[in-house]
Amino acid sequence: MNCFIVMQGDTYQEEKDACVIWSPKEDKSGNEPHSWKRLKEVHAGDQLFHYVRGNIVAVSIVKKDCKEAHKPSTLLNHHKTTNGYLVQLEYYELDIPVNVKEHFQEIYPLLPLKYAPFQNDANGNPGYLYPCNEELAIKLLELISESNFYRVDEEQLELTIDEVRKIERNTLVPFITEIESEAKTKIRWGEQKFRKDLMPLWEDKCAICAINLPVLLNASRSKPWKDSTNQERLDPYNGLLLCSNHDALYHEGLIAFDGQGRLHISSIISEEDYEMYRLMPRAKIRIHPENKVYFKWHKRNVFASDVVNELHSYDSE
Repeated sequence: MNCFIVMQGDTYQEEKDACVIWSPKEDKSGNEPHSWKRLKEVHAGDQLFHYVRGNIVAVSIVKKDCKEAHKPSTLLNHHKTTNGYLVQLEYYELDIPVNVKEHFQEIYPLLPLKYAPFQNDANGNPGYLYPCNEELAIKLLELISESNFYRVDEEQLELTIDEVRKIERNTLVPFITEIESEAKTKIRWGEQKFRKDLMPLWEDKCAICAINLPVLLNASRSKPWKDSTNQERLDPYNGLLLCSNHDALYHEGLIAFDGQGRLHISSIISEEDYEMYRLMPRAKIRIHPENKVYFKWHKRNVFASDVVNELHSYDSE
């Protein structure tokens, strides 16, 4: 099961009425944009979030694998090109849409660096279909549940019988529950396998301080789940074994390793605090050749010598 976010705008109502999404194969220049070509990755059982003018307005389940097809005649607001990709869906429209900008503080940390559906200002990116990693999917499902299922009247703490029956009849409830359960199961299974395969590569101890108490050890990814392919998420060389202290530093980009295994410490940490964090400048750990590409990615994309928070500009608006 995979999740996607489809950016529809003016095409939403027509596509919903036809129970499909559709995109051309090529643009006017003969190129195949990634967000159109991605429809070929959609298979029966996958789930989609539908984004329209700043809001998640519906979710859907894919009924059949993507296929090449002419544009349905009912899609009048779509591209003039007729050859394209078609996916058949079952739509579930939300009673209360989820506004992305209102919840962007929660959504932003879960966006991948590449092919993110939303820009840093919370607006949608141009394009049609974007991947949605499991962590982002779970967050969107939580927001949908909070606004559509678990609202409580400020002056009435108990639901009336009619309200309870309405929720029980709502077919969206079991659908959302099933998607969330599948996404959490995929993450849990992936994390367990990743840890099991990674630990012996580091002799069951922290790569920096050699702590070997299992309860204090974390399998730390160099390339986060949100940015990794399915294969990279399970690759035990995509990370290292660290104690809870060093795991937090690595996750936040306060320390990193280069392709030779040499430790780099962010200037955010003052030198007088190195001993407190058990950090030794220019320390070098033993690495595996397969670690290099992941360490370099982490150092280039996560590690920072100064505090940089891309949300500062958004918060100040």
